[in-house]
Amino acid sequence: MTASILIVEDEESIQLLLTYNLESEGYKVRVTASGEDVAALLDEEPADLVLLDWMLPDISGIEVCRAMRARPKTRNVPVIMLTARGEESERVRGLATGADDYVVKPFSVPELMARIRSILRRSNPEAMKDVLAMGDLSLDRVTRRVMRGPRSVNLSPTEFRLLEYFLTSPGRVYSRTQLLDNVWGRDSDIDERTVDVHVGRLRKAISRGKEPDPIRTVRGMGYSFDERFGMK
Repeated sequence: MTASILIVEDEESIQLLLTYNLESEGYKVRVTASGEDVAALLDEEPADLVLLDWMLPDISGIEVCRAMRARPKTRNVPVIMLTARGEESERVRGLATGADDYVVKPFSVPELMARIRSILRRSNPEAMKDVLAMGDLSLDRVTRRVMRGPRSVNLSPTEFRLLEYFLTSPGRVYSRTQLLDNVWGRDSDIDERTVDVHVGRLRKAISRGKEPDPIRTVRGMGYSFDERFGMK
């Protein structure tokens, strides 16, 4: 999975719990303790889902959700509200503001993960597909296998994530910085030349002999997976 989730939560223990479990399932995770930062973070990089605490130190989650629904860019981003308020009237209030779901603390992590998967399957089915395929190239997220026609392709974990990221948005050009942030992680201390090395290795692994190379180098910009790959 490459779905991106923004956690808006000021309790560090909950931040760590959510981050660990979400990253273990393959999600890309960002965290903030401030409701006022949400609009800027979503403008900087869209999220597929927001986990939003009701009680934040600066602005309430209700106000954050209301502001998201008022902006065209974030109007349709799913929101799960996290709160210690379990009364029915409070749940109704949260849902009426535009939240897609409502989870009361302390919550069951497996249940929350199931709710997240359910919402993402409806809102972003492409990000939740088990198999990504173009032309004769396929990547199975469950078995972690990559095939080129009848041939099995052996990739390192990093090369697998790189190919997976390319296949989620064929045709889109990614800069080396974007690939570093989204494949290696924002906190990675490697440099951009490492991206070139891994793209080179990925190319050698997925294209043998006269097989066409689906990865495009866009001069001065970065790399892209050719959206015309496999088309006759």
